[in-house]
Amino acid sequence: MIPRTYARYYLENTPSLLWLLGVNILAMLVGVRFYVETMPEVPTFLWIFYLDSPAALFLATLSLLTLLTNLGNPLEGLPQNRALAYLHTLAFVWLVKYGLWTFVALNLGFSAYFPDLYDYWFIVITHLAFVLEAYLIPHYGKTTKGALGLSLVLLLLNDLLDYGFGYHPPLRYEPGLLLPIVTVLLSIFSVWLASRAFNRLESV
Repeated sequence: MIPRTYARYYLENTPSLLWLLGVNILAMLVGVRFYVETMPEVPTFLWIFYLDSPAALFLATLSLLTLLTNLGNPLEGLPQNRALAYLHTLAFVWLVKYGLWTFVALNLGFSAYFPDLYDYWFIVITHLAFVLEAYLIPHYGKTTKGALGLSLVLLLLNDLLDYGFGYHPPLRYEPGLLLPIVTVLLSIFSVWLASRAFNRLESV
């Protein structure tokens, strides 16, 4: 968990929050550019599942945008409701899963990426930063059993589309059997981490 002091700095102050939002939006656009050459082969209605890392950043950006109404005030004063709990939970699990997935995927195909400065080091480091950003969210969001359950279902559906129907992110190697197995385990692990990181929303 990120210490509360650091979370307050990034989430309660206008300059730092706007900087974080700007970085997310820029990174999301860079991610979409990475996928864009292969997107015509993917049905439009599946893009939200195909664009794994950009989708994670999109959800994180929506989650952070909910803080704009609270700028200058303590995080404890933020409104909480079921819809927000679902959004914050989805943002957390997508960031964690695809931050870790990218690290695993590039290291399983290590020889195809290393030691390229951008295609290995930059991508690995920036995607591990997804996990750090995810741990900002429990400082202002809550979760519910329904949000956790839906997150798991959607992540596993994404895994099925990726490896059952071939819509996984572009790789420089064939994923084989190990990567799909690890991906499913990461889906479960990400939801478990969310269940541990978030406080539960009280019944309203």
